[in-house]
Order: sequence, then C-alpha cells, then structure tokens
Amino acid sequence: CPDQKRSLTVARLFFLLSGEHPSLPFSELEAILEAEGYTYRIVRKLVQVLSVEADENCIKPVVLRSAMTRVCCLELFSCNASLNEILDETRKASLEGFLKPGESFVVRVRRIRSASPHLVSGELEQKLGELILNKTKRTKVNLKNPEKTFFGILTENQFVFGLKIAEILPKPFVERKPRKKPFFHPTAMPAKLARCMVNLAQPKAGELVLDPFCGTASILIEAGLTGCRVVGFDVQPHMVRGSLQNLRHYGVEPEGVAVAEARHLPVVEVGHVVTDPPYGRSATTLGWTTEQIVEGFLSTIGEKLRRGGRVCMASPKSIRIGKIGEGLGFKHVESHFVYVHRTLTREIAVFE
Repeated sequence: CPDQKRSLTVARLFFLLSGEHPSLPFSELEAILEAEGYTYRIVRKLVQVLSVEADENCIKPVVLRSAMTRVCCLELFSCNASLNEILDETRKASLEGFLKPGESFVVRVRRIRSASPHLVSGELEQKLGELILNKTKRTKVNLKNPEKTFFGILTENQFVFGLKIAEILPKPFVERKPRKKPFFHPTAMPAKLARCMVNLAQPKAGELVLDPFCGTASILIEAGLTGCRVVGFDVQPHMVRGSLQNLRHYGVEPEGVAVAEARHLPVVEVGHVVTDPPYGRSATTLGWTTEQIVEGFLSTIGEKLRRGGRVCMASPKSIRIGKIGEGLGFKHVESHFVYVHRTLTREIAVFE
C-alpha cells in the first residue's frame, strides 16, 4: 500500500464490473485504488458489483486505467430485489446533489446473469423514473440524450441504485487486439488482460514498468497508455524490432527496448515487473522448459526488486508459479486462473 493516502471526502460508490472472470475485475479495481493512494472501505461484493466508501475523485483514475470496470456510480441506496422495497427506498432517498432543477434524466436497469426474473426491467425503469420526476422540481425525462442517468443493477437478489458518473467502453481494447497490431505473433497477450496485469502490479503514472519477455509489447503498450515509463527486453532480436514497431504505432515511446536474456538483465533496480514468459509450441524457449524459465527469472529479479515493489507474472497453471515464487522467498499476494483454450489455463500471480 502507498505510504501516504489522499485526504478524502467519503462517498458511497458502486462499480459494475466485467463478467468475463470471477476475481480479476475486483482485484484490478482495488489495485488501482491502492496504486493511486486512495483510502477505501469495501461495503459489499456481489456478482459483478463492488460497493465501496471512498473519495468520489477515485473514479477518474479508474476510468483512465481499468480494463475490467464497466460503469462507475454514486450510490443512492441498495436493498433486496423486491419491487415494494425498491420503490420505498426511492421515495425515502434524498436526491439533493444528484439532480438539479431543470435537468433531464433517464433511468436504466441492468440485470446480471438472469437475477430477479420476477422484476421486469422496463417496468422498473418506468416506475423509478416517475418517482424521481415527482420528487424533483422542473426536471424531465429524456430517453435519448439525458443530462443525468440513474443506474440500477439487479444481482444476487439485491438491487443497487445510484447516479452514473462514468462508463468505460471496451472498444479501445478490441481495437488493440493482437492481430490488429503491425507486428503479430500467435503468443501475444490480449490487450485487456495485459492492462489488467499492469494494474495488478500497481504502478503510478510516471513510474517505470519492466517486461523482461516483452514479445510483441502488449504489456508495455498498456503500461505506456496509462502514463507509465516502460522498458522491455527479449532474447530474440526480431521480437525486439517488432515490439518497437508496435509501441510506436500506439504512440508509446519506451525508455528502451533491447536484446537481453531475462536472467541477466542490465537493470540495477525496478519497482514494477509485469511479464508473460514464453511457453507453448509457438514460443521460442531456447531449450529451456517453462518451469526453468520462470524459476530462473524469479531467482534473478528478486535481487533487483525495490522494497515494496511488485511482480505480476503469467504462466501455465500446471507450472504452479505461485508455489515457485513462495519457495524463492517472495510474498505470494494472489493468483487468478484464466482459461485460454483446452490445453492452456494461465495462472496470473502477483508477488511482493
């Protein structure tokens, strides 16, 4: 955790998270808050929803950095997913500061994984809109271009409701798919997962992120786009050239990208390491097994990792990278398992 936390005016916030993985979106969001120095308290975790007490300004870095957060909201209330209870809570809720006289608004409700099928989203939106209209002065409903959007989520027999502050669109990550980059290799990591791994390592803008197996620069690109300085190495010259091509295509100018073997890096000290070592038939491992590569690198980087620094590293689940790191003296913070295809599930491990 950062040594100094920001002073804050506490607000109740909730975030709609991506449903593509059960744990990564939650860990990524918390890592962003930690990296940016925000004090927060988790109020509740529901399927695809995290509610916290924190400074409302923490939404800004979440919008800038997150790959797996979809909607950020200022919370009005939460309750059981009962129509009567939802309407009662809406009648009691104070809308001061949420909607000004003369403003237009709309109500939208999102259902997670078929939650609360007894409630019809369209009808619920209409009833909530009517209540809000009656509680406020000179406001109006605008379904196409509202000034404010009230947003509700039905999940796990609960309803969470508030004012939408920001929405994060997945389109930029789709546009940075491996095959859309100038230099492609079949082992390239998807942009969204690469961004998530960068966030798990908790760098701040301006801090240096190292990828010692930079490949096609997927990780370095995502780190650079969040404002970090980046440096990468790869043992293969053509991969280094490809990395530079991809980095410059997305406007990221690295501190350096060079040919080097990961166990012998020309680096004195580093605070944030994010990497995906080679494995599989499409990767070149120079005769080393994936386990040997992982163990050899972690043995070396431990001496160079700054106090309080983090390593976020991917490898096949079968390697048990978490256990390897613990055996080498690292603190194993967390692991997440990401299914890729029938023969590969990645373990995303974070070490300090």
